[in-house]
Amino acid sequence: MTPLSLAHLTVLDVAPPAFFDLAAQAGYQKVGIRVFPVAPGGTAYPLSRPTVIEWRRRLADAGVGVHDVEFLSIAPQLRVNNYAATLALAAELGAKRLSVSGDDANFERLAENFGALCDLAAGVGIGVDLEFMRFRIVGTLPQALDIVKRAARPNGRLLIDLLHLYRSGGTAAMLRDVPAALLGSVQLCDAPLRDPTDAGITDEARQGRLFPGEGELPLKDYMDALPADIPLSVEVPAGKTHPELGLPQRAARACAASRELLKSWRPSR
Repeated sequence: MTPLSLAHLTVLDVAPPAFFDLAAQAGYQKVGIRVFPVAPGGTAYPLSRPTVIEWRRRLADAGVGVHDVEFLSIAPQLRVNNYAATLALAAELGAKRLSVSGDDANFERLAENFGALCDLAAGVGIGVDLEFMRFRIVGTLPQALDIVKRAARPNGRLLIDLLHLYRSGGTAAMLRDVPAALLGSVQLCDAPLRDPTDAGITDEARQGRLFPGEGELPLKDYMDALPADIPLSVEVPAGKTHPELGLPQRAARACAASRELLKSWRPSR
């Protein structure tokens, strides 16, 4: 069975270690943990020595592993070395990837900072995945690929969120053209084809998604363009689209829908 990771945004109000139990009960094998806030004051669950000790025990009890920790913005003022301690703790917890965004219009400096972050993460055995979103400076697949190629680090890759891919004009053909070695992981979800416009796109991403197969995105075409061994995460924050469901029910529905999608997955490489 292909392992699935539950992205924390799907049930962000559930704090670890209860988050681990919820993920296991919903059918996931791994989790992604929000350890940095997306914006100042945002929900996050920082790592510390005591939390790592407790969370490791609770992860083992639940029978789930850690796919990634998130979400770090690579902005002009980023001081990469400030994150050494957190990355070391994330590695102790078992995390394999760090998810980041590109928020610097100076792409040369952004690539340098991304590379430096990759080097820091490599020291503790973690890779770094750059995610693109239409409402951020690095908003498209070609832009993100450019940064990753400029940095040219073996552990620096792309995070492909299928909603962001579609909303930024990405196609299955574009995915096929990305070298497999530069693809870090994929986040599954669905949405209507109708564009929410720039005014609504952030809200859709953070609380208005649909379960895979419930919307109209070309999920099968996207998935078939990917390598068979790419790690899969499920990110379906659905507070607005499914307010009738509690958080455990949303996580379970997202997992079941993703499993249904994978039944028809025919990877091209």
